[in-house]
Amino acid sequence: MQKDTPEFEFKNRIIEPAKNEEEMDDRETEFSLRPKTLDEYIGQERIKDNLKIFINAAQKRKESLDHCLFYGPPGVGKTTLAGIVANEMGVNIRITSGPAIERPGDLASILTNLGENDVLFIDEIHRMSHNIEEILYPAMEDFGLDIIIGKGPSARSIRLDLPKFTLIGATTRAGQLSAPLRDRFGVVLKLELYDVLSLTRIVQRSSRILGIACEEEGAAEIAARSRGTPRIANRLLKRVRDFAQCDNFSVITRDIADRALKKLEIDKIGLDETDHKILKLIIKNYAGGPVGLETLAAAIGEETVTIEDVYEPYLMQIGFLSRTPRGRCVTDLCYKHLGFERPGTD
Repeated sequence: MQKDTPEFEFKNRIIEPAKNEEEMDDRETEFSLRPKTLDEYIGQERIKDNLKIFINAAQKRKESLDHCLFYGPPGVGKTTLAGIVANEMGVNIRITSGPAIERPGDLASILTNLGENDVLFIDEIHRMSHNIEEILYPAMEDFGLDIIIGKGPSARSIRLDLPKFTLIGATTRAGQLSAPLRDRFGVVLKLELYDVLSLTRIVQRSSRILGIACEEEGAAEIAARSRGTPRIANRLLKRVRDFAQCDNFSVITRDIADRALKKLEIDKIGLDETDHKILKLIIKNYAGGPVGLETLAAAIGEETVTIEDVYEPYLMQIGFLSRTPRGRCVTDLCYKHLGFERPGTD
């Protein structure tokens, strides 16, 4: 059974890679920060090089691009990349999401309104229902749509021809896609978390669009605390800009960024108050672990699903937390970062 983290659990967390309410309300600014071409897109060099080849080949053949699947952590640019593909191909893009397609008629309406070679982007495609997937199979393979008219013995099936289109699916959980759907994508690309250098360039580009100067050291300070995610980097930049403008600074320097991020309780490697709370609880109350997930969730007042899906992944990626059959344990690296001495060591 699929576990979806309740949105209300972490929607106000500034370093959460998923979109928050502010970004939903500020869609115009969010859209302006997105690059429009592959040359403007920073990072993911291997993926960019491959996409350039696929796009150029499709344009030379005067065909639609093969169906693409982008997967990776939230906030690393899957939606942005879909928009770039449509822009580079010179076609329109229709954007929807897996949960939004509830009935077969919804999908039929979307597909029949596509133009020749257009792009259909489905975000969180792993959350589509099985019935919708069954309709999508012939549409992806044969560009046809089977419609059932009537009920009972008098029911009959008609086939509608669709214009050739490109389906781009995005997901944070590629393993939850059914095998038949996954196999119908001709281009499957995994987006990775970003390094600090690439994030620094992204912050500098975004600061120019937002109309505030940002020194390279200031951008690097923001990038280092962005957990490898461009969405978080842009979110932190906006908050640092607020602090800078309130203090009448026209340029974001390293000191300004550091002071603002300290007020937001985000440390040098991007850990916030809740991350510290989890790690310190395991160290102080349970001698570094192991501690069971339900015990940990009850101790900090969070849902187990929230800890598993929101807090743990990054702590495990940076080597601060490990999962064992007996429970969660913190590592020596975590002890060192938080300034604690592991019991039994000199």
